[in-house]
Amino acid sequence: MMRISSKRTFVGLFFLFVCPFSVLAQTAATNGNVILRRDPWKGSVALAHLPKGARLTLVDATPDNGFYHVRTEDEQVGWVSSKFVIVSPSPTPPTPTPPTSPTPETPCDASLWSHVYHPLRLIVKQPCITVAGTIVDATAGKKPDGVRHEADGDTHGWLKVDPEFENLLNAGNLSDEQGNLVFEIVCRFHVSQQDAKAACANYTDQVSLPPVGSHVQIVGTLVQDTFHAKWMEIHPVTNITVVP
Repeated sequence: MMRISSKRTFVGLFFLFVCPFSVLAQTAATNGNVILRRDPWKGSVALAHLPKGARLTLVDATPDNGFYHVRTEDEQVGWVSSKFVIVSPSPTPPTPTPPTSPTPETPCDASLWSHVYHPLRLIVKQPCITVAGTIVDATAGKKPDGVRHEADGDTHGWLKVDPEFENLLNAGNLSDEQGNLVFEIVCRFHVSQQDAKAACANYTDQVSLPPVGSHVQIVGTLVQDTFHAKWMEIHPVTNITVVP
């Protein structure tokens, strides 16, 4: 059965860890059609043409030569003219308080949010949830562990959920993830993405990843990724346990 925690202590800790790090990944949108360029000047090589309303993440909140260094929804990195960018306001972080460890009442580890790259893109649907299903290969046999090794250090794994959890899937899961729920163990691998390195600094992942074909329960936060196809995922994962 699905277990959802609504404890005030956990929710408070959850927002503590999300909000401070969201300011490190400020979002923006284009206010007109604009060219994504390789370098910060008008004559630089064009990488892509972005439409009005395209959502961006600022790699650096300060413009350089009239250009913002940005990342697009499809993970392209380049420069766009600042006059075509509307920057979202940064939230004010709350006063920090010490983290607590997971308990039977609040089994999710809120401190993991301090290691989530760009948490502002994630819409939290359930702060803590336990979902059962079978781990399937998300790499078409390219990786022996069955998960994609993302540049930000996270896994991109697939869980074929048990029937009682199929209501957690949305159109993005069906169209882009072969009907599977995505799960992300943070900082699992070497981080090659420069702006994601700070989130994984001085942290070692302790989550056990069972092999493909294992029937498991995954505990973590249920979120919707507002980038890509807006699929649902468990991110971050607190633990994975093999069950009958």
